[in-house]
Amino acid sequence: MYEKVKLTKKQIKEDKFTAFMLNARLWFMDNWQLAVIGVAAVVLVAVGGVYYSQSQAAKAEEAATRYSRALLDYRNGNNQVAIMGFSQIVDDYSTDHTAEQATFLLGNLNFKIRNYEEAIRYFGIYLSKYRENKLSRAAAQAGIASCHEEQAAFAEAADRFQLAFDEYPDGPLGGDYLSGAMRNYFKIGDLEKAAANLDTIKVRFEGSEL
Repeated sequence: MYEKVKLTKKQIKEDKFTAFMLNARLWFMDNWQLAVIGVAAVVLVAVGGVYYSQSQAAKAEEAATRYSRALLDYRNGNNQVAIMGFSQIVDDYSTDHTAEQATFLLGNLNFKIRNYEEAIRYFGIYLSKYRENKLSRAAAQAGIASCHEEQAAFAEAADRFQLAFDEYPDGPLGGDYLSGAMRNYFKIGDLEKAAANLDTIKVRFEGSEL
């Protein structure tokens, strides 16, 4: 006969926490790229509309045309061609508004092809040069965090995810950034910070799927 095993409240709590951590990790790893691409798309549409309506100078129009070509390659999955196009925009039109979006997308594209050092470099350039768009800045921080996580640098990843949340606490991906920080703090054994993030998630996202 099987003997009934009575779990303590502590064991039940630990089991729930473990399940939560696994589900959070699986969701974020499956959806991270989509999240960043989504952020980029929102920024591109919003900024692009204003940009095209205001650009009159010949150089600005040329930058916009080249940017559109690179963006088309990006959307069609021609990653290397898109990287070349965006890199030329950053080099040739560094003071133009298209350079901001090209810099961000270079970080994202390099992450997609697992060129993590270049991704970190471009996301870092974005953070050092452009300070107005909180949504993209938070995504750039998370991009660096994900690069570190992919390379098993979990302490750096945890701190960067925390910075991503701090950049835009009320942003649409704030909960995912908190989850990323919690996951990586858990990996390095910093249970105090992991638990603090979990508590924040419980309060800020009570009743949500997260």
